[in-house]
Amino acid sequence: MPDKVKVIITNDQKSVKIPTGVRMLVRRCCNAVLVNERFEGSAEISVTFVDDVKIHELNLKYRNIDRSTDVLSFPLGENGVYDVNRDTGAKMLGDIVISMEHAVAQAGIYGHSLQREIAFLTVHSMLHLLGYDHETEGIERVRMREKEEAALTQLGLKRNDSYYTEDN
Repeated sequence: MPDKVKVIITNDQKSVKIPTGVRMLVRRCCNAVLVNERFEGSAEISVTFVDDVKIHELNLKYRNIDRSTDVLSFPLGENGVYDVNRDTGAKMLGDIVISMEHAVAQAGIYGHSLQREIAFLTVHSMLHLLGYDHETEGIERVRMREKEEAALTQLGLKRNDSYYTEDN
């Protein structure tokens, strides 16, 4: 069980209004993954909401991919070894950057709420911060997808459910 989880959330975009409750949802997603992965100790995660222009810049700079994307993960640890915040003793897992414009588009494509899409992207990125990779085909990709769905189901956000928000 994680001791204490600090999730620092920053909204660095003006394209999409962040729905009420999303910050709490992001924190719950981070916690769910850490609990499921039996993470020990305190953890610190940074989550930033950006627009497509900013995520495109980051994708080009850090991955040499010249296009926008939905989410980027910047792990600070490797093989379970993390930098530690000297003030708090928390393991600094890394940064998650979510394109809100992509999240809105993908929610529409997949037919679910923006909240569910943000939750999926957060859970997906948390697994990356903990060392999971889906770039290779096969068992690793399947295992990661199972872990994503397990966390989302725990949070009441199983795949293909219908959600209604004030915007519908």
